[in-house]
Amino acid sequence: MTRLILDTTFLIDVECSGGVLDEVIGDDDDIAVAAVTIAELRVGALLAVGRRARVRRSYVDDVIATIPTLAYDLEVAEAHAALLAEARAQGTPRGAHDLIIAATAKASDRMIVTADERAFHNLSGVTARSYR
Repeated sequence: MTRLILDTTFLIDVECSGGVLDEVIGDDDDIAVAAVTIAELRVGALLAVGRRARVRRSYVDDVIATIPTLAYDLEVAEAHAALLAEARAQGTPRGAHDLIIAATAKASDRMIVTADERAFHNLSGVTARSYR
């Protein structure tokens, strides 16, 4: 069993292509998402229009119903602070939400599944793999 956290980029690709999830996630894998990932997905649904808006809302609702969401709690906040300080010391800009996802993964001892492995490169205690 592998403990995984699904990055927003991965979930968006799953939504757009369908079926990718089964190719990357094993039956015995323990999967979750960071709370900030739900926010990112929900923003996309709220900004969509017409039929696309209904489809996106439904997809986000399905993700929430089927994949556990990990909260931004004190342990994640401590990991986030450490990663933010590390990124600043490295002089490597990082996306704010990427660092929260990385901190959630670090605090919960999970590997990140992402389309953008570079976003998580060289962060202590964080492992990421590209599904592509």
